[in-house]
Amino acid sequence: MTLTAQPGLTTVADRAVGRIAGRAAMEVPDVLDCAVTARVIGGVVTLDARLDLRYPAPVASTAARVRAHLVARVAALTGLQVSVVDVSVGVLRADAVPVRRVR
Repeated sequence: MTLTAQPGLTTVADRAVGRIAGRAAMEVPDVLDCAVTARVIGGVVTLDARLDLRYPAPVASTAARVRAHLVARVAALTGLQVSVVDVSVGVLRADAVPVRRVR
């Protein structure tokens, strides 16, 4: 009797991919917080990332860096292909809030 090895099926949940992408987004400089939702269909991922950025970070170039980083990191960590990354910026926050002094 000969047994042939059959490869199994690995499924990564949308929520897990979203969390992986959220952690990856935090690796990009000037990203202070993020929320990422993911949709996985047949090995292809669509991501929607909402970011809070450090002020005065350049919004367009930071969003582009996040987009490229998410494509690379999600593919490397999950083996899934990322087809779309939508990025929106919710908040720009200064590092420190200046203290108002009464004179």
